Amino acid sequence: MSSDVMSGEGPLTDEVGQAGATLAEGEQSAPTVLPRTERPDAPAYLQRHKQRQAARAAQRPAEALAGGDDETPLYLRRFRERQTDGSGLGETVSFDGESLSTTRAWAEVTRTKEIVPERRDQMATVAADIYLVRHGETQGYSSESGLTPLGAWQAHRRGQEIARRVMPGMQVQMVCAPTNRARQTAEHLRRGLLDNVELYGRQGADISEVHDDRNFRNFEVATPDGPRDVTSAFRIYHREAEKYERIGLGERPGWLVEMDRFWGIQQGGGDPITHWLTMPMLYFEPPVSAVRRFWRGILELEKHTDARQIVVATHSGPIRAFATAVMGYDPGEPFNTEFVRIRLIDGGVTALVLYRNRVQEISIPDLTALPPSSDHRFDVSEEDGDE
Repeated sequence: MSSDVMSGEGPLTDEVGQAGATLAEGEQSAPTVLPRTERPDAPAYLQRHKQRQAARAAQRPAEALAGGDDETPLYLRRFRERQTDGSGLGETVSFDGESLSTTRAWAEVTRTKEIVPERRDQMATVAADIYLVRHGETQGYSSESGLTPLGAWQAHRRGQEIARRVMPGMQVQMVCAPTNRARQTAEHLRRGLLDNVELYGRQGADISEVHDDRNFRNFEVATPDGPRDVTSAFRIYHREAEKYERIGLGERPGWLVEMDRFWGIQQGGGDPITHWLTMPMLYFEPPVSAVRRFWRGILELEKHTDARQIVVATHSGPIRAFATAVMGYDPGEPFNTEFVRIRLIDGGVTALVLYRNRVQEISIPDLTALPPSSDHRFDVSEEDGDE
């Protein structure tokens, strides 16, 4: 750009100045009317859609519009019926025959993919709903750590989601495994329940305090100091392994070898729970033992409490073993705060187990009729079932 143009001088500036002078000498021209850009009318595609609807309504009577003809697909006829009678997204949602005081539009946004089969033909009622919830994200597995801030948020959010199933006057029992991460998960679950129970106006809902139950503890390993949770046993394992490496005491004991394999898979980015489920280990609690005590804990809770809903914060290994025993295949590791839901049918004979879009109806096992376990190192007596 030349210096004349930048300084405001030159032939272009002269022409503009002459045009302005001529306009000032003559009559003032009318102000320029700019075109308006806003469009109060509907878009063209919407106008055409409304025109087609009006044309169809004029061609067919209201009865045919509501019911449709034989050639109209069923889903389209049902949609037109909901449009005609004013229901649809504005109708309220009910659960177990009771209104949830919310609309279907809200339920569609917040629903889960859980499948709940209908049992109206059998006239069965649910005696208790049990949620086996995995703990939130923890700070680590090499010590008895608590939750991270993300883990606390996960548990709180899960509690808010479970609160949608709490009806006015319903009792909710809060239980956890005797570990820090499970206990903190249960506390945040309870806070989330209390928040949304008040938000939804579920008057009279009773959310109990959290208490421990050793039936729902994590699987254990037999150490020289007695059975320990696999996380709690890490310090003992690390101390003894370092001693053998430094001093060279000879052949390592079997429990140390199995712990070394287990933690080696964990540190290598593998799945140690799959190793526990599929590989026989002499010093680890077998998966069937964890499944037995989970059933024992479920039945004892249902027997000794009037709560219709029971929320248990526990660990992924026993939850996965429980789901595998029920489903007949390994459905995979539960994510943080993901749950397996057990619905005990009134009468104490059958139960519905729901996990990852799969529902399995099973007969509740008679624990007294099962063959006794040959390994009593991991047994839980009735006296120490609750703490």
